[in-house]
Amino acid sequence: MTKTVEQTISMLEMLPSQEQDLALELVKRLVLAWDPDYTKLTPDERIRLDAAENGEYVDSENIDWDN
Repeated sequence: MTKTVEQTISMLEMLPSQEQDLALELVKRLVLAWDPDYTKLTPDERIRLDAAENGEYVDSENIDWDN
């Protein structure tokens, strides 16, 4: 988790519940504007995909199956 994400979470936790919901909706809109069909990769995903395409694989033990 980046420092920016940690700071954002910390600030969101200060808000009342209703305002947290509003902030979540804003973040959703920002993500959809940036990647409307959810096809962009994060830098870490790009590295892992490139490795997989070059004959390497991801061990199932390294996958976070809960997300």
